[in-house]
Amino acid sequence: MDEARIRVKAGDGGRGCISFRREAHVPRGGPDGGDGGDGGSVYLVARRSYRTLSDQKFHRFSRAKDGVHGRGKKMYGRRGADLIIPVPLGTIVADGDTRELLADLIEDEQRVLVARGGKGGRGNSHFATPIRQAPRIAEPGQSGQERWLYLTLKLLADVGLIGLPNAGKSALLCRISAAHSKVAEYPFTTLTPHLGTVEIDLLGAFVVADIPGLIEGASSGAGLGIRFLRHIERTRLLTHVIDISDTARDPHEALSVIEEELRAFNPELLMRPRIIVANKIDLPHDLHLSTLQTLCAERGLPLFPVSAVTGEGIEQLIRYLTDQVRTSSKREAPGTQHDATIPELKVRHPTLESAKAPTIP
Repeated sequence: MDEARIRVKAGDGGRGCISFRREAHVPRGGPDGGDGGDGGSVYLVARRSYRTLSDQKFHRFSRAKDGVHGRGKKMYGRRGADLIIPVPLGTIVADGDTRELLADLIEDEQRVLVARGGKGGRGNSHFATPIRQAPRIAEPGQSGQERWLYLTLKLLADVGLIGLPNAGKSALLCRISAAHSKVAEYPFTTLTPHLGTVEIDLLGAFVVADIPGLIEGASSGAGLGIRFLRHIERTRLLTHVIDISDTARDPHEALSVIEEELRAFNPELLMRPRIIVANKIDLPHDLHLSTLQTLCAERGLPLFPVSAVTGEGIEQLIRYLTDQVRTSSKREAPGTQHDATIPELKVRHPTLESAKAPTIP
């Protein structure tokens, strides 16, 4: 589940107390009403251990604790506990009514304040003056903020596997990683994106996202294409998997279909590093492989003939992908891609905070 619309309510502040000191042998004790506690706030926190928005999808209303009312003897009310809502890395937080961007949570333990708790009211001890020495005035607590939020998840991965249905993307993911995607001989076996981590002792590790098959008109919503295409926007390297068996679709047509959908959805996707994986070389493929080799040579795209079933060519593919991921990581300074977004949010939304906090009380 990669979409959710939830309502959050921060805690209300406790009311101030109207009280007067009464003790033996103290005829004029005066006012001693304490303040109410502040209401708890609501935070969204990105956690690496979460993968989907299923918890938020089925738990649509969340509320933080209210502040405790003040009491006599200047006893202040306890502050309401903050509410922490964990979400997966890559979650985009937008206002549920205006769809205005509030935060983009891309780092582990990064948090954003989405609803601020109400301030507690002051007790009557704050209103004593030389003229009004016995005030019977106290402030009520302020109401906590309440709002609707629209959450969208875009997977964070280094490599994205794209292609037509039944091209062998899930089988390739299972071959190069420990993922267990469903593999079958019919189209649209994969209905949701899957992540797999490729770990190699000497070369490092990277994350691969298996994007469900795209069809003509995916950029317009055909086959739930838009829901699938948005997960590609986070990837650094696009790996186009093409079935080159003699019984499959013509490679030129398969390549053109995916390129047109990427261009219609987001033209910048075609500017990203991209390679072609010619899958199913364990089947008869002489005609289609030669056609694909000519196309890749004309467009300057690296071509890797592999078999996800037998493992032929997989080692060379993994080495190339790892080198490309490490090269792109060195080119990008840490945090430069997204750090500029958060300060702008603070300027536009003074009530929102987005930062990495050491501890949330």
